[in-house]
Amino acid sequence: MLNADALNQLRQLKTNIKESKVVFPGTVKSTNGRFGFVALDEGRDVFLPPEEMQKVLPGDRVNVTEQEVEKGKTQGVVDELLETRLTTFVGRYLIKGKGHFVVPETPGINRWIFIPPKERMGAEPDDFVYCQIHRHPIKDGKGQAKILRIIGKAGEPGIERAFTLANFDLTDTWPENVQQQADSLTEDSIAALTDGREDRQAQPYVTIDSPGTQDMDDALMATPNATGWTLSIAIADPTALIDPDSPAEQEAFKRATAIYFPGEPLPMLPDSISTRLCSLMPDVPRLVLVCDLQVNNDGSLGDYSFHQAVISSKGKLSYELVSHLIEGREDDDIKALPDEVGNSLDQLHQVATALRKWRAEHALLSSDRPEFRLRLDENRRIRLIEPSVQNEAHRLVEECMVAANRCAADFLSKQDHGLFIQHPGLRDDRADNVRKLLEGYAPHLAELNANTAEGFKALMKQCDQLEAEVPIKAILSRQLARAELHAEAGPHQGMGLAAYTTFTSPLRKFSDYYVHRLIKAALWGTPIKALDNEQLEVLQATQFRARQAANSLETWLRADFAKTLPEDPMEGTISRTVPSGFFVRLDNNGLEGFVSCRDLDGKFGFDPITLRLVHNKNGRIFQIEQRVTVSFAGVDDERRQINFKLIKADEISTGQNNEGG
Repeated sequence: MLNADALNQLRQLKTNIKESKVVFPGTVKSTNGRFGFVALDEGRDVFLPPEEMQKVLPGDRVNVTEQEVEKGKTQGVVDELLETRLTTFVGRYLIKGKGHFVVPETPGINRWIFIPPKERMGAEPDDFVYCQIHRHPIKDGKGQAKILRIIGKAGEPGIERAFTLANFDLTDTWPENVQQQADSLTEDSIAALTDGREDRQAQPYVTIDSPGTQDMDDALMATPNATGWTLSIAIADPTALIDPDSPAEQEAFKRATAIYFPGEPLPMLPDSISTRLCSLMPDVPRLVLVCDLQVNNDGSLGDYSFHQAVISSKGKLSYELVSHLIEGREDDDIKALPDEVGNSLDQLHQVATALRKWRAEHALLSSDRPEFRLRLDENRRIRLIEPSVQNEAHRLVEECMVAANRCAADFLSKQDHGLFIQHPGLRDDRADNVRKLLEGYAPHLAELNANTAEGFKALMKQCDQLEAEVPIKAILSRQLARAELHAEAGPHQGMGLAAYTTFTSPLRKFSDYYVHRLIKAALWGTPIKALDNEQLEVLQATQFRARQAANSLETWLRADFAKTLPEDPMEGTISRTVPSGFFVRLDNNGLEGFVSCRDLDGKFGFDPITLRLVHNKNGRIFQIEQRVTVSFAGVDDERRQINFKLIKADEISTGQNNEGG
């Protein structure tokens, strides 16, 4: 037995070891495997072997030590949990022997988690459940969870949407104080706010949307003048009805954006506001923020001004009807339009044509990629996927919105406070690959500095007419960075503009709503609660998660729909390549499926410069935009991934016919 002196010496030795130990703080990153990494605050990653990864959860803040293993390699050992960020998750309930577990569907948790008897809420096998971490696994690698809510079972109508809401911590109900605020607003609230606003109710503003749209937030009109046109864009003004920092505004910030889930959108504002009191419905007075701007004959923008006004839309027009008018058709619905509306629509078409011509010459236009609309059945699953045709009316509205947003960006760039959408162009970490791509396949473009706004614009413009062995523009488009929200003006390289923002969708996006606040505060001194940089980061992260949620639900629904596909040959285009294979987008319905290299003859290497897959022996090539014929090969339900089998592919500069695997 140790005496007191020996015990004290032992304690001191432990203290000395602990003080001399070098620990590194960092954040846990998961992988698709059982191992992971810790992204150290100092900027490098440390490998975490499976036994250490069992002790942590994705996003955990930890201290790690680094130990050397064989051949000079190092790996991390978790020393201390500093903070855990993953508190709730979703999964499927599983009983294995006497154990009750949840199999997480949240990315990065690659283990079953035990659920104690008192925390099971009567769940049954295969139930989807919403859970909370009950005991962190840091001590022994054996975490526990408790069920907060049973979401439902696979196959139930609407389970995909309900699961997605839970997975992304979204809700389709409103806090009580938000609902009370919305319920307190009426048509009388609008009437009480009309004093001091310009009365434009007699002017021929119309909305142009899809027939099913209820939250109409923009109305247009145009008149000719000596040097071009006066274009007037009236945008719904929810900031007039919603007080700054009120419950509805706080909830709108929290949601960041409306999410257009198939069949049933998740709104940013309560329906009574977004689809009734602020929606620019025909023949009723509505509060708007108007941008009047001079569009010159060459499509350049002249002077502009903003106005608080009241309008009464003269028609809820569909894209199809306006497109028919542009084409000169004599439909009964077109004949029924008042003359002043028909004349304004004619002028709007001319304005949009000039605006688009200017942007084609001086900025960058996005290429029209075929879009598809999902039609759901009574069980909220896809019954039909049909093309969503972009016609001249869509382009008319797009050009008017872009012009108004450019004016808003120019105005805010001259103020003390702003909100802008910057796009930095190519990703910094892809610069070397892009340079090598151009040197190899378009050497006359290699001298352009694609890291500058002007250089990037020149590069993308010249790529439009480029004939090369590889699809250079398509490759570059897959090397682009994400657009970002900033308080300061800066280039939007993706659009080829010196500055850009958006304010034309304030019922659907909080960033647009906030730009309304900024414009009105600058011009008329209306109150505003300014966002700081941290709040802008939160807003942007929430917008990104909303897109992830919409994509996640659509991916699930499309994967289920794919199971109804026949095994007949289907035409498509390679949309993406990865080292393990390539994705194909079908022509007739837009479904994307994966062709694995394992199902092809031989071995393929992946070229990160050209994004090509090249056969190691015979030089067979698969690349982006290559035409292929495939057949349905099943669905990976765990990953919700559609799989295809290659039947044949167009030749790519090899002189060989690429017949199927």
